[in-house]
Amino acid sequence: MPLTNTQVHLVNPDKSQSVWRVERKFFILPQKIGLAYRLLRQVCHLSREYPEEQINSLYFDTPDLEQHNRSLAGEFRKDKVRIRWYGTDEDRREETPVFIELKSREGFASTKQRHRLAMPTEPIRLSALASGIVPKATLVDTLAAFGHFSTKPLRPIIKIAYWRYRFTEMMTGVSVALDCRIRSTMIAREFGYGERELGIPGGVIEVKGPKFEMPMTLRQLKIMDLDWSRFSKYSHCIDSHSERLGGVGRLSPSGRIF
Repeated sequence: MPLTNTQVHLVNPDKSQSVWRVERKFFILPQKIGLAYRLLRQVCHLSREYPEEQINSLYFDTPDLEQHNRSLAGEFRKDKVRIRWYGTDEDRREETPVFIELKSREGFASTKQRHRLAMPTEPIRLSALASGIVPKATLVDTLAAFGHFSTKPLRPIIKIAYWRYRFTEMMTGVSVALDCRIRSTMIAREFGYGERELGIPGGVIEVKGPKFEMPMTLRQLKIMDLDWSRFSKYSHCIDSHSERLGGVGRLSPSGRIF
């Protein structure tokens, strides 16, 4: 049974908005994830708060996957709607903080608005995610407060989980993340083949800062033959679930075969 509004415990009624920042992503081949981690440890500090943890996201989209298709088309303006929480199943307590998030991107710049709630454990179990974790009215009202109004109904599409290592570049303080062990489960049952925890080989380095130019130390990433990409976990995971079983490169990003 979906939660009612009275069952949602508001932790922090304030909505936070990060400043616009340049976001760059570099796809890492599976065999180079260890090298990437060692290189980042040489030029970055591990973040003092939450240096590593599992990130979980339930992504919402329209029934015709409008946001996914806009991402594939490389449109200048894109939005992603998701509910995010942290930690593994073993970490959960009676209540789990979750964040309704709107991530907006214009060209190379992105920003994120989020609203924090405390939820009981049951709605974030995999078997319950089709209900959307929070009441629809809560999701719609929160997005409206962010200035986002969808012309079509939003529904839960896919859950994506991955392990994140967080770093701070030593000279500039730029934020760097290494994401790996990416896996996903399609919540909208009409898409894909019903696979759970579909693993995606490889990883992603994300560099986020106020300037387009990369810090000098991070330019060493070139030794791993990395290229700057538009890699989207959301779109890539949907494509992997939708591609025919046994297809060559089914789990690989577009244009790559492991």
